Amino acid sequence: MALSSSSCYYSSSCPISTQFRKNPTNSLPVHPRNALFGLTSSSSSSDSDDLPKPSLSVSADSSSAPKARFVARRTESISVRPLERPLLEYMSLPASQYSVLDAQRIERIDDNTFRCYVYKFKFFAFEVCPVLLVRVEEEVNGCLINLLSCKLEGSPIVVAQNNKFDASMVNRISCDRNQSSSSLQELTSDTVIEVCIDIPFLFRAIPVRTIESSGARVLEQILKLMLPRFMAQLVKDYQAWASGDTSRQPLGTGGI
Repeated sequence: MALSSSSCYYSSSCPISTQFRKNPTNSLPVHPRNALFGLTSSSSSSDSDDLPKPSLSVSADSSSAPKARFVARRTESISVRPLERPLLEYMSLPASQYSVLDAQRIERIDDNTFRCYVYKFKFFAFEVCPVLLVRVEEEVNGCLINLLSCKLEGSPIVVAQNNKFDASMVNRISCDRNQSSSSLQELTSDTVIEVCIDIPFLFRAIPVRTIESSGARVLEQILKLMLPRFMAQLVKDYQAWASGDTSRQPLGTGGI
């Protein structure tokens, strides 16, 4: 399977996506599968309710500063025509056999841990670029991508917010085992991101509700943009794997 910056959207202070893909041979030292941000995340709408509730992954400094909370969730599904090698077999590959879809944005740390460089985005005219550390947990029909930590890069005021926010991200990627004999099968990614920040002094004149709604919209737009791209890359990676392609070349080029 694969993990990507699209499937693993950022969530340690800001959300995002990340991509990984499974490599049936040897794991690549610094290569991608997405699970974008991007890394990715759920087998069906009924399974979505079973997703672990996001837990704060990054501790924020204790202070009396006002807080703002951003939450975004998106489910993305895509139909896949199974080839000679079953889709379920591809989705069951161990994380150690994943390769990254976008080598410019995903870096393998060990068999199950990846560093994801999320796409830059604007928040109140400030540039934000999250760098996520995520861990992949294997499941029977897919995987679960959890955020371990997040570092913010970008504008100086953004960098100053490191250690002043809490965030979490859960992305479940799965296929429906009940469709294993169907001519079309469905891959699903279900992602939940939650961020709680200390509102910087510069923004305290703005109503908290306005900040929260703006933050949530930014996260929703990022997921809307990145998850379809990640799912399309995942299908291409499955097709390459199922056809016996052992090159495992990254499909991404760093762009959206």
